[in-house]
Amino acid sequence: MVKSIKYCHIPIRENTSFHFEHVHIAWDKQINLHRQDFWELTYIIKGRGTRVIGDVMSTFLEGELILIPPHIPHCWSFDEDVCDKEGKIENICIFFSDVFLKNNGFVFPELEAVTRRIIEHSHAISFEGNALSDIQRIVKSMIRQNDVERLSSMIRLLPLIAQSELTNTVGGPLVEDTNDKRMQLLQLYVMNNFQNAITLDMVSKFIGMEKASFCVFFKKMTKTSFFSYLAEYRIEASCKLLLNTSLSVAEVCNASGFSDVPYYNRVFKRLKGMTPTQYRTMNTKYV
Repeated sequence: MVKSIKYCHIPIRENTSFHFEHVHIAWDKQINLHRQDFWELTYIIKGRGTRVIGDVMSTFLEGELILIPPHIPHCWSFDEDVCDKEGKIENICIFFSDVFLKNNGFVFPELEAVTRRIIEHSHAISFEGNALSDIQRIVKSMIRQNDVERLSSMIRLLPLIAQSELTNTVGGPLVEDTNDKRMQLLQLYVMNNFQNAITLDMVSKFIGMEKASFCVFFKKMTKTSFFSYLAEYRIEASCKLLLNTSLSVAEVCNASGFSDVPYYNRVFKRLKGMTPTQYRTMNTKYV
């Protein structure tokens, strides 16, 4: 279940100026929604799924590289079916502070404009093209480096980050509006619980509203009912399983939060215009 957004402690050692973290863990062991006082550069080496960064929730694929400014809540929710032979996902995170950026700009005049441009950016961004491949190469090489070598690599990264197009935003600071905050929490709740049974009592209690008030609120915000929204989310999740796994339709049904195959088939056909089997046959090798 989604809990309140917590600040995450970053263990930067006294004798280092930033923190490098190479993660190779089970697909479901990533940290829940959190934020920190540091910048975060994240490179997804293995895995895909759904991520939340500030006010945006979207899917992600392996290979993506994201820069997140301090204080923006974020989390990655990985799919079980995309992992290595050990059932694990892999990513690299680099954490650094505004102080690190300012110190580089002060000590090295050549980096002053570079660090200022990074600091002034308030939204999370993703990288593309040459910048993506160049940063991926340097970040991955840091796995085998010592602290001094990593510092050199980090200084090489700063101009690449600053010179990239900083317009490909993938999330920003959370809004202060109470209703929008509630919707963001609801999206997170569905993302983390759609595979399980969800009742109106459960979701209204989670959001801190009476059931009747919650139904009115959700309809006003989305122009649809909560259970219609939930069904659409589950169908989209089932499409990913149909396209990327060899699970049977019944197994996909259960893994997507539906408990009845005939009902799942009816909802799928209503939303997609075809049955799950037809969808799989038209779009994937798993037939």
